Amino acid sequence: MKKSTFMEKYPVYETTLSKEQSNYSSVESIIAYFKDKIQNDKVAAYIGEFDPYKHTSSLGGEIHPDIIQAKDIIFCFGQKLPNVTIVAVRPRTIGVVETKENFVINFMEAPNEPSTNTMISWVEAIENC
Repeated sequence: MKKSTFMEKYPVYETTLSKEQSNYSSVESIIAYFKDKIQNDKVAAYIGEFDPYKHTSSLGGEIHPDIIQAKDIIFCFGQKLPNVTIVAVRPRTIGVVETKENFVINFMEAPNEPSTNTMISWVEAIENC
């Protein structure tokens, strides 16, 4: 898993899994894995899913030709509301993108380290199975 800065300001973690070496065969199977992790976490709350590929297609928008499918799973770790601004950085999403040869999984760093570490561990478990 690598960390980078997207658009010079967004801290993003990302990993690429070869379809040939993965135990997962589809975006849906990876999203189901994350949904299970979220629902079994004592803090996380599942919110829903979003299909940015379908949405962008419906608008006639631009989609990179390598992208076959893309989905986000939406959830929240919110254990406290220490100030009014914290709601601006919630909820969390993990994106799953399918290309011809790979699955790309990414998420933006959470405002607290334990949440980021949980998401890293969930993704690393996929990489290692």
